[in-house]
Amino acid sequence: MIQVVWEFVVKDEARGQFELAYGPGGAWSKLFSRSPGFRGVTLLRDAGNPRRYLSIDFWDSEALREKALTEHSDDYAELDASFTEWTDSETELGVFRVLAEATVRAPGGRHRGAS
Repeated sequence: MIQVVWEFVVKDEARGQFELAYGPGGAWSKLFSRSPGFRGVTLLRDAGNPRRYLSIDFWDSEALREKALTEHSDDYAELDASFTEWTDSETELGVFRVLAEATVRAPGGRHRGAS
């Protein structure tokens, strides 16, 4: 599995529209949900800068992502162009693979939220 990470700086007045369009179930994920290998999207907002977002697209492989971008190139370009007015910048930070995952448990085996 790969994860494609994008950074966006969004105009204040467009934050709500941006969150709806780029979040799970929004126009962006709906476009790619028609493609084999697309597993979803996570949208993160910076806690210190509410105009800064990271979008993480999950794909089974780079090949399936590239195939989807080719097959839906017109729809992709149209959607991307319609959203550019909402942002001051948009940067693909890269394509990443998970190397390892860890779960950290509270001391004494207690789980977060347990009383």
